[in-house]
Amino acid sequence: STLHFTLHPPPSTLLPPRPSPGHPTPPWAVMIFNLEGLTVYFPYEYLYPEQYKYMTELKHGLDAKGHGCLEMPTGTGKTITCLALITSYQLAHPECGKLIYCTRTVPEMEKVLAELRVLQEYREKHIGAAAQMMALGLSSRKNMCIHPKVAEEGSRESVDARCRRLTATWVREQHMEAVAQEEAPVAEAADLCQFFEDYEKEGPDAVLPPGVYTLADLRAFGRQKGWCPYFLARHMISYANVVVYNYQYLLDPKVSGLVSKELEKECVVVFDEAHNIDNVCIEALSVNLRQQTLDAAGRNITSLTSKIERAKQTDARRLREEYERLVNGLAQQGVLHRGGGEDALQNPVIPDDILREAVPGNIRRAEHFVAVLRRFVDYLKGRMRATQVEQETPTAFLAHLAQAAGIDAKTLKFCYDRLTSLLKTLQVVDTEEFSAVSLVADFGTLVGTYQKGFALILEPYDERYPNIPDPVFQLCCLDASLAVRPVFERFSSVFITSGTLSPIELYPRLLSFNPVCISSLPMTLTRDCLCPMVITRGADQQGVSTKFDMRDDPGVIQNYGRILIDMAASVPDGLVAFFVSYSYMEQIVSKWHETGVLQQVMQHKLVFIETQDVVETSLALDNYRRACNCGRGAVFLSVARGKVAEGIDFDRHYGRAVIMYGVPYQYTLSRVLRARLEYLRETFQIKEADFLAFDAVRQAAQCV
Repeated sequence: STLHFTLHPPPSTLLPPRPSPGHPTPPWAVMIFNLEGLTVYFPYEYLYPEQYKYMTELKHGLDAKGHGCLEMPTGTGKTITCLALITSYQLAHPECGKLIYCTRTVPEMEKVLAELRVLQEYREKHIGAAAQMMALGLSSRKNMCIHPKVAEEGSRESVDARCRRLTATWVREQHMEAVAQEEAPVAEAADLCQFFEDYEKEGPDAVLPPGVYTLADLRAFGRQKGWCPYFLARHMISYANVVVYNYQYLLDPKVSGLVSKELEKECVVVFDEAHNIDNVCIEALSVNLRQQTLDAAGRNITSLTSKIERAKQTDARRLREEYERLVNGLAQQGVLHRGGGEDALQNPVIPDDILREAVPGNIRRAEHFVAVLRRFVDYLKGRMRATQVEQETPTAFLAHLAQAAGIDAKTLKFCYDRLTSLLKTLQVVDTEEFSAVSLVADFGTLVGTYQKGFALILEPYDERYPNIPDPVFQLCCLDASLAVRPVFERFSSVFITSGTLSPIELYPRLLSFNPVCISSLPMTLTRDCLCPMVITRGADQQGVSTKFDMRDDPGVIQNYGRILIDMAASVPDGLVAFFVSYSYMEQIVSKWHETGVLQQVMQHKLVFIETQDVVETSLALDNYRRACNCGRGAVFLSVARGKVAEGIDFDRHYGRAVIMYGVPYQYTLSRVLRARLEYLRETFQIKEADFLAFDAVRQAAQCV
C-alpha cells in the first residue's frame, strides 16, 4: 500500500466504477470515490489509508445518527478528511443539518476555513453550482468589529461594552428622538454605529452570497457593504451549511443561549483538538471570587442603588413595567430586544435546569433585589476573612447562608436573570463596569441550582506565599458531563476528535455518553522518520527526573543542561523543549544561566522562552522563526499546558527535535484537583492514579 498511495492516478480513474462486493475500489486510486455508496469529494492528490478508515468511521456514526470518538495523529490531514466526508454526506443527504465545527483558537478556525475553501473550489470545478455552500466563521466582536474607534479598544470586554453603547435599543431610540426634534444632525454618528444602522436598514435582505468566509473576508465584506460583520455573521448562522466557531459557543451556557439556541436538531457537531474538552466543560461552570472582585461588586451595588433612585424620580414607569413582567415570570421575558445590539450574556445554568416560574416576591422590586445582593456580598466578604482552608458542598454553603444572611436557594437561583433584567431596565450598556457584580450573581445562581457535581473551596492564601493574605473563594465544577450533556442530547451526531485522545476509552466515561464509533488510528509512514528516545540517566550515569524531591538536585539540573547542549550541537534548525511548569522552567533556566549552560547552548543556537505574557511570547515565537529561517538555528523553551503547547505548530525546520523534560503531572496537592479526583472515583469509578496518568500522557503527547 505504501507504493500504491504514492502513485499519480490517471485522469480516467477520477470517477470509478461502482465497487463490486468483496473487491472495493482502492481508496488511493481516485479522489472522487465511492465510500459504501456515498460519493466523497477529496481535494488532494493522495489519500492516506488512515484517512480512508477515518471517513468510514465518520460515515458509520452519521448513518447511525449517533456520537463518535475518533483519534488520528496530527499531520495526517484530519481536518480536511472530516470536512470532505461530512460535506459530501450533506450533498447526498439534504435532510442532514449544518456542520458545526468547533475549534479552540482563532488561528485554528482560520485554518479550517482555508481548508474548506480549497474543498469548495474543488467541488465546484467538478459538479458546478450544485456544490455551492455557505460557510463562515464566528468570533467575538473584538475579532470582527470594523468600527474604527471600537476596534481600537484593548480587551474583549471593552470592545463589547463600547459596541453596546452604540447599538443598544434605547440609545438608538433616544438618538432618533433627538433627530426628530432637530437637536442633533441626522448624519451624526458619534453616538451610533453606522455599520449597525445600515445593517438594520437592510433587514432580512442583509445576506451573504454563497461562499466560504474567514473572519478577514467578513470584515472586508462588511466594509464594502457598510454592514456590521459581527451581527451579519450571527444572522447568517441560520442559513449556513458549515459554521466554524469556538467551543464556548456550544459549551458555555452564558454564550450558547445567545448564539446557538436556533440550531436545529439535525446538525452534526465536531469538536476538533478535543483532548482537553473535559477541562473546557469544567471551566465553563466554575467561578472564582477574590477580595478585589467583592470590593468592586460592593461599588457596583452602590451605583445601582443611585441609578434606581434616579429612575424612580425621572421614569418610574420603567420600574413598574419590569415589576409586572417579573410577576408573570422571567421565562416570558424576551432576552433580546429585536433590532438592538445590547444582548447580554445568558443565564450561566444549563438551559434545562433553569426554573420556569415567577421570580420570588422578595426580589421583584429593584431596591429589594439590590438589598439582597448587598447582604450576599457582605456574607461572602465575611467568609473571606477565614484563616484556614475551608471546603464544603453547595448544600452546606446554602444552609450556612440562610442562617447567617437569610437568603435561600430559590432566591439565589434567580440572581443572574434578575440582575440582567435590572441592568436592561436601568438601560445600562457598559457591561464591563458591572462585571464584578455579574460574577457574584453568576456564583450565586450556580451554587443555588446545583447540589451535586460541585464543591466550594476557600483558600485564604497562595501556598507559595503563606504570609501574604490573598483569599480566593472557588466554586469548582467537578463533573465535565454537566456542560456537554445538552449538546449530546440536542444534536443527532456529535464527534470528539483530536490527534491525542489516548487512552480513548476514558472520554465516554468522563463525558457520560455512548459512542456508536470509537477508534484510534495509527499513522502511515513510508520510512522511519521519527526517533523516539527515553533518557533516564545523564552522561555521568546519574538518574534524571522531575520528581518533586529531585527538582533541586544540581546533578539533575546539570545533566538536563548537558542534554540540551548536545542536542543543540547536533540537531539543525529549530529545537523545542517543554518543561512541566512555569515555576520549574524559571528555576532551571536561572540555574543554567549561573552555571554557563545557556552560554554553551548559544554557541550553537539562539534561545527563546515562553512567558505568561501573550505579547512577549508572540514576539519570542516570531524571532524564533526568523532565527530558524536565516540558518542561525534556535531553541524554544516552553511549558506543557501553555499556549505554545496547545495552539502552535512547529512544522518543517521549526521543529527538528522535541525534548520533553519530565512527565507533566498536575500539581497533586491542589485542593481543586483532589476534590475532582474524589468525585471521579465515587461517581465514575475512575481511579485517581488512572486519571492522573491519563492526563499527564495526553499533555505530553500534545507537546510532542
